[in-house]
Amino acid sequence: MKKKIIFSTIFILFLGLFFLWQMIYLPKNPFSEKEVIFNIEKGQGSKEIAINLEKQGLIKWTPFFRFYVYQKGVSGKLQAGMYQLFPSMNIPQIVEKFIKGDVISEKITIIEGWNLRDIGWYFEGRGMFQAEELFELVGFPLIDYSKTTDLPKPKDFSQKYDFLKDKPKNLNLEGYLFPDTYKLNKGSSVEDVVEKTLENFDKKLTLDLREEIKNQKKTIFEIITMASLIEKEVKTKEDKEVVSGILWKRLKNNIPLQVDATIIYLTGKKTTKIPLEDLQIDSPYNTYKDKGLPLGPICNPGLDSIKAAIYPKNSEYWYYLSTPEGETIFSKTLEEHNIAKAKYLW
Repeated sequence: MKKKIIFSTIFILFLGLFFLWQMIYLPKNPFSEKEVIFNIEKGQGSKEIAINLEKQGLIKWTPFFRFYVYQKGVSGKLQAGMYQLFPSMNIPQIVEKFIKGDVISEKITIIEGWNLRDIGWYFEGRGMFQAEELFELVGFPLIDYSKTTDLPKPKDFSQKYDFLKDKPKNLNLEGYLFPDTYKLNKGSSVEDVVEKTLENFDKKLTLDLREEIKNQKKTIFEIITMASLIEKEVKTKEDKEVVSGILWKRLKNNIPLQVDATIIYLTGKKTTKIPLEDLQIDSPYNTYKDKGLPLGPICNPGLDSIKAAIYPKNSEYWYYLSTPEGETIFSKTLEEHNIAKAKYLW
């Protein structure tokens, strides 16, 4: 009798363990090729995750997922994000994905010289979010927030990023969304994307570069503004250094910069020929009418342009122009410059 009881107990225990093994290690549907996009929101615990997995047909029963996670001691390691799952996956495979944070990702590329409008339209075209969402977060292009109450003020990121502390509070983040290729989690918010670009800027503007800016008694904001002009005006590293020297020299001698790219930024026109009436636009971004740097950056410059702004090359030149083919022509005098314009642009 005792042997029968022991045998029955062992048999029941075996059946229980086999049932538990089946529920955990055998997939809900081993032959299914159906893809399921599963989202874990920030703050969700194993209970909510398990319930949603069962609802979406990915596991057989909620308690077994929770038992496995508890037994492995990983309930606090399940990462938020959007995942690509299949009913042919078992619970350990699903949990491993959640622990690794193996979320669906996509690549975006911000091109050197893009301004906020370009970036906003790019994100909108990718179906990530509306351009206006970006502008509401980082500031609308060309807006001086000290002179308007009609728009919500952009978020102040300067508490988190020291390099923004000398940026005027009344301006947007133009110039600071560092151009690069980024890998993003699918479903990333506009703020997630902006923070990635700011973190990248923080890394690229090294301590040595910041120390050099400080030694020159300039601000990061001034350097980025100058770099944005250089970025839009010329292409090669060598030309950028020479143009940087010319522009800083003109500033020092109280000569208007007369940078065509600032007019194009104002009008939004894609042209190499600036109409005379556009040169008369009353704006702190018009470097033909106003002396000094424009109110703020006109695009988001790359590292070569930033370094050129920090390390300008001295030369005898005071003028330059870019031909339609992209060649930079430098001139020492206004007469030489006018001859070059007649030859290459008219």
